[in-house]
Amino acid sequence: MHAENFSLSRYLERIGHAGAARADHATLAALMRRQLFTVPFENLDVQAGQVVSLVPEDIVDKIVARGRGGYCYEVNGLFAMALQALGIGYRFVAARPMFYPVRRPRTHMALVARVDGADWLCDLGFGSYGLRAPLDLADLDREVRQDMDRFRLSRADTGEYLLQAWAGGQWQNQYGFDLSPQEWIDFTPANYLNSTHPDAIFVQKRVVVLHGESGRSILVGNTLKVVAADAVTETTLDEAEAVAALRERFGLDPRAGMRRPRHDGADAA
Repeated sequence: MHAENFSLSRYLERIGHAGAARADHATLAALMRRQLFTVPFENLDVQAGQVVSLVPEDIVDKIVARGRGGYCYEVNGLFAMALQALGIGYRFVAARPMFYPVRRPRTHMALVARVDGADWLCDLGFGSYGLRAPLDLADLDREVRQDMDRFRLSRADTGEYLLQAWAGGQWQNQYGFDLSPQEWIDFTPANYLNSTHPDAIFVQKRVVVLHGESGRSILVGNTLKVVAADAVTETTLDEAEAVAALRERFGLDPRAGMRRPRHDGADAA
């Protein structure tokens, strides 16, 4: 994953990483955590009627230069640029979201990074129950705790992996994926669907998520949910309060989605 305007030093500054940056698992985990805590998952462009641009230079400009966030293709794409700059091998994987009442296509994108002799699932763009650290693909059928969250990875006879999260007192399926090779361009149809289809949640509602050391904040429409280790609070906001939350809690300019990218996202490279 390459963009002419990507700079590793500017990326590290954007996410607030001041430590070492090497091709090892410690760096992989540190960068994932820092990006999760500083770059929000958000769909403001879609809410403004735009097709999200998958042009790599547009992603860098949006997130690094303009301080925005993005949804799965954008935030995971930016992370892939950092891995490439560090010399960490990775592959994109296409995942099928599994928390909907009906079967869905593989519209989600995640990464599998190869470092220190192991394959690690990395995902910075799955919202409410997204991973908070890399997950070893060999660590199967065992509960893995990541701060206040609990995950489990299993594998079917077909070779497909299933990611589950502990929620509501039970294990809930999040998404399934396999290791079939995916190119960046392969996500163009899914991106267009998520940007334009009336059934897509990103078209229907504003969705913003930002992780932090003690939990995460989630804004869906005008409902603000704050998840911490010891409590979950949910508040219905009026539009003025929601705009204020975008600025103060998520660090976003509510007008940001009105800025048009330099390229049409349907012509992703």
